Amino acid sequence: MSQLGAFQQLTQQLENSIIGQSRLVKRLLIALLADGHLLVEGAPGLAKTRAISKLSELIDGDFQRIQFTPDLLPGDITGSDVFRPEQSSFTFQQGPIFHNLVLADEINRAPAKVQSALLEAMSERQVSVGSHSHTLPELFLVMATQNPIEQEGTFPLPEAQLDRFLMYVSIDFPDDESELRILRLSRLEAQGKAPTQHNKKNLLSQADIFSARQAVLNVHMSEAIENYIVQLVSATRKPQNYGAEFAAAIEYGVSPRATIALDRCARANAWLDQRDFVSPEDVQALAGDILRHRIGLSYQAEAQGMTKAMLIEQLLHLVPSP
Repeated sequence: MSQLGAFQQLTQQLENSIIGQSRLVKRLLIALLADGHLLVEGAPGLAKTRAISKLSELIDGDFQRIQFTPDLLPGDITGSDVFRPEQSSFTFQQGPIFHNLVLADEINRAPAKVQSALLEAMSERQVSVGSHSHTLPELFLVMATQNPIEQEGTFPLPEAQLDRFLMYVSIDFPDDESELRILRLSRLEAQGKAPTQHNKKNLLSQADIFSARQAVLNVHMSEAIENYIVQLVSATRKPQNYGAEFAAAIEYGVSPRATIALDRCARANAWLDQRDFVSPEDVQALAGDILRHRIGLSYQAEAQGMTKAMLIEQLLHLVPSP
């Protein structure tokens, strides 16, 4: 089976288990292909944990869930040096971050000191404890979640932390048809009758994932699309070029990480859609999830009831598409 065929099968298997959240499934696969991390916001019970757990069952990679709480310490995530009396020396004991797929559950429940423990891991793919740095696995993806309903006792993620997430995905409740399918699947699983979708032999190997990443990088992107991405990013930094009303709505523009993310994710989206070239629609489809957590909305715009989603929609309308 080809790499693309394997990912199409993977998509189908995930959508059979994660019902009503096809958008989350595709973003998760795009993050896997683009070698980035995902921040997912949604109410409890929307299969956020289930999504990454099922993905870990279908690929050759291990999974670890970290529950973020106010009393969590940085060493609880990264690991720490442990004294071994029999050796009269310290030995590094790896923390739960040393896995291929990591779920940072309710990341905004922990204070900034703990959140920042993820910064080096997500950006540099290593953790530093004492005077030593320890390399993380080559296949490494963090999916963090946060609950938009409860705000009491939470610590909003700082911009430096948010910028390290490839995409910020907001998910909603499934429709009635999907809800019925969820009900029936849950009953089958409780009875032990749910169909088995995989075995050890048909797991997607890490070598296949790395090869697919190279195939994604080879997807053709024209110079016109490259300029379109740059113009979208530039418009957030020089909004005055697109009118006083648009300029008044933006507090600050996006970083170069947004440019890179738009490029990588648009290529991955085109590849998953079985195309060997990137279209403007690929960029537009992912612009919201890539720019939402990087762009700053002014107080004036918030007071007028504008949201970041509305601002990005306006941005896509103002910047001409090739």
